[in-house]
Amino acid sequence: MPTDGTPAPAATYDEPAGPQPEIPLIGGDVTEGVVRVGDTVRRPTGAHTPLVHALLRHLEDTGFAGAPRLLGIDAAGREVLTYVTGEVAARPRPAWIADEDRLASVGRLVRAYDDAAAGFTPPDGVRAPSGPTPPAEMPPAPPYPAELIGHMDLTPDNIVFRDGEAAVLIDFDLARPVSRVDEIHNAMLYWAPLGDPADADPPLRDVDVPRRCRVLADAYGLSGTDRGRLLEVAVLRARRAWFSMKRMAETEGGGWARMWHEGVGDRIKRREAWLERHGPSVEAALTAP
Repeated sequence: MPTDGTPAPAATYDEPAGPQPEIPLIGGDVTEGVVRVGDTVRRPTGAHTPLVHALLRHLEDTGFAGAPRLLGIDAAGREVLTYVTGEVAARPRPAWIADEDRLASVGRLVRAYDDAAAGFTPPDGVRAPSGPTPPAEMPPAPPYPAELIGHMDLTPDNIVFRDGEAAVLIDFDLARPVSRVDEIHNAMLYWAPLGDPADADPPLRDVDVPRRCRVLADAYGLSGTDRGRLLEVAVLRARRAWFSMKRMAETEGGGWARMWHEGVGDRIKRREAWLERHGPSVEAALTAP
């Protein structure tokens, strides 16, 4: 580590002999240029890279098996990670995404990650990118202090399953300081899913959302205090999401702009309305004895 306290950059990756094809990996909504090369994944670097690399080193040091390993930086300036074998619920979503045993395994994996990440302190000078300045009219964030560097992108595309169990988290580009209730809300957003059923993937349109929230909360071991905060966090995050997504589309372009033009703002508004109508049922399911 340099003497000023900043983390050492990832080492240059030593490529194996012989040419290897680059196979594009498609699935996420924002990050472009991700490819598989042999047993590795190559990803573009960015403002998030120092924090993510420090976090991945910490997870490896603690023995957490549910994340890829950082191998270095290749000659093209891309980060090199171990390729994770298994299956993801890529689009079109498979029917098994609705399976409650798999759902519970998501809660257990997220809890294991959060427990490992709770011991991580970012090195001096390393922090999550602040992103564009939020507009003055953006509603307030939930008032709960950060407890760890959360993954915060727990989409079906970013959880790898093996033998029907959630085993590995991938794509840490949105990692940032959050509370535990924020992290489990992020999982519920995609896996319950919290929102208007009209916007859910077909296998999840007729599920019992409050029950699935309870399954996730129980598997995670969510505290009673955080169960009581979950609905508040969900509503506040929905109110803020419209503004943040619009600003990211305007300032970052790329996948953010594509999602905005495809109607993500309208889906967020429908989610907020759904939470106003059905939030009490979610809260009752979470807090029932």
